[in-house]
Amino acid sequence: MSDLPESEILLRGRVVTPTHVLEDGLLVTRGATITWIGPADEAPAPWNERLPEASDDIVLPGLVDVHCHGGGGASFPDATTAEQVATAAHEHLRHGTTTLVASLVTAPPDVLLARTALLADAADAGVVAGIHLEGPFLSHARCGAQNPGDMLAGDPALVDAVVQAARGHLVTMTVAPEVVGVHAGQGDDVLAALVRGGALPSIGHTDASAVQVEAAVDRTFDLLAADPAARSGRPTATHLFNGMRPVHHRDPGPVLACLAAAGRGELVVELVADGTHLDPATVVAVFDLVGADAVALVTDAMAAAGMADGDYQLGPMAVRVADGVARVVDGDGEAGAIAGGVAHLLDVVRATVAAGVPVVDAVRAASLTPATVLGLRDVGGLVAGLRADVLVVDGDLTPQLVLRAGVPVD
Repeated sequence: MSDLPESEILLRGRVVTPTHVLEDGLLVTRGATITWIGPADEAPAPWNERLPEASDDIVLPGLVDVHCHGGGGASFPDATTAEQVATAAHEHLRHGTTTLVASLVTAPPDVLLARTALLADAADAGVVAGIHLEGPFLSHARCGAQNPGDMLAGDPALVDAVVQAARGHLVTMTVAPEVVGVHAGQGDDVLAALVRGGALPSIGHTDASAVQVEAAVDRTFDLLAADPAARSGRPTATHLFNGMRPVHHRDPGPVLACLAAAGRGELVVELVADGTHLDPATVVAVFDLVGADAVALVTDAMAAAGMADGDYQLGPMAVRVADGVARVVDGDGEAGAIAGGVAHLLDVVRATVAAGVPVVDAVRAASLTPATVLGLRDVGGLVAGLRADVLVVDGDLTPQLVLRAGVPVD
């Protein structure tokens, strides 16, 4: 790194752009903006006179996580103060996630509304980029680490209340399309209420048939297309495979329906590609089938991200982390379903590359694609004119420097 007048920073190394890798690239930031990017030997004056030494470092865009429940010992679903929200967000920021959506879990309506209001304050302050509700309109049969006792039938009025509490910051809500009231096919159901409120429905925690999922995706896609203010034209699928009926050749279920929609350009699928939630070969297969423009790598991280093994909370559910895997603990103290992740998004990128996905595709799925889900056009790639959200890593993809809007992160 080289400091120049007028808040300019020069970064040299292997620069990963949205489409290719510059093996000896240069990136220049001025203030909060990326000013220039290109091969180091083509840098114009005055930067060509002040080039840093060639480096083996890798320069990535700041990462964008659209599904995260916490980190650093703090949990968004359990936070009651702005400081707790900031602790969780900063844990991921210092590992290169410069745009973070805070995720809640299924809870009673009054709790959801209170937590949503708290997170809206954090979004107003720029601590988080938006709010995601994972529930409460989910399948009891595929509840995973969600509390089935708090799950409800689809209620558009509750969606409206959440939208009001979120003050424009609700970006997604995970719903099971087979739950009564979620997808009525017409009129004022949950899908329509979410789109009307500026949020994207996300298919997840579902035991639905392929036909039910296809119908819900088709209707959502049409609702979004008819709304000029929609943040994105594509809904999403919450952590594909996890919390869903498994694929069977005579009962394809939600997974294949979501993959087909993603392949048609009508859906973005989340993957928790951390080495625990999915086999590496599954991750590679999804990228091969639908491409990086239809995949959003996510952490699904909970409070234990960046922390030691031990006991934690995820909303009302007790969670035990052992050997880096978080699982729900039942009343007898036995560990059950996986309860979110403990990785940072950079760890997910590292695991995805190790699985065999090209680094450009893995980084695109952790930056540009999720940025499009959020409707953000100023972040998501190393492109001149975008915000200077930059992550410098070594050859092992270990963070060395994080810039958010051109400012180094402690």
